[in-house]
Amino acid sequence: MNQQYAALSDTLQTELGLNGAPVAIKLLRTEAEVPKGLNHLNEVMRHCEMVQKARHGSKFYATVEQHACKGGAGMLGVIDIPENIKSGEFYYKLGRFESVEHAGETMHAVPGVDFKVYGTAYTPLAEAPFEPDVVLLIVNPRQAMLIAQANVYKLHARNTADFSGIQSLCGDAVAAPLIRGHINFTLGCSGSRKYAKVSEDELIVGVPMAILPKLIDALQKMA
Repeated sequence: MNQQYAALSDTLQTELGLNGAPVAIKLLRTEAEVPKGLNHLNEVMRHCEMVQKARHGSKFYATVEQHACKGGAGMLGVIDIPENIKSGEFYYKLGRFESVEHAGETMHAVPGVDFKVYGTAYTPLAEAPFEPDVVLLIVNPRQAMLIAQANVYKLHARNTADFSGIQSLCGDAVAAPLIRGHINFTLGCSGSRKYAKVSEDELIVGVPMAILPKLIDALQKMA
């Protein structure tokens, strides 16, 4: 166990009263980056389901064969984004948009990484055998408010909640914080609530690992 990550996780749990662990996520660029001792997932599921699995204690990595959601896998760089998702056709046919054009505009704006990924690694933060790219938190509104206040306290900025209700735990909560270097708040999506069982009173926060210690320091000082 990495003592630094364990201490950060413990403080988050104490200050926020989280239901479940903060989830450490790393996008593995090559097979050589797979951490020793981390098991290869033997199930096919969505990225959001993998987050929930790690939130409740599991440690694993997944490659393309395990990613059931092609949109999520595309935003995380595991596969090229399928053309019907990129164009908006997929979501238009689901009845989420007035036109294919509007759907395409939204999908063009969904954050996605611009590099190829071999696999995705997930563990509770306290047990991470790697340096996370992003730490993902599933929280209630009050906990999100405390995170937002801590972010402003330490970084002297306004908060960002950039989302479209699509590709939430992947594009909004992992790709966006990683690419932009700041926290992003998102309300979830139909898929994450249906398949990953994100409850109706929960929302999601993605925190770049680089700023997590500053955020936690602010939480402690504010308390």
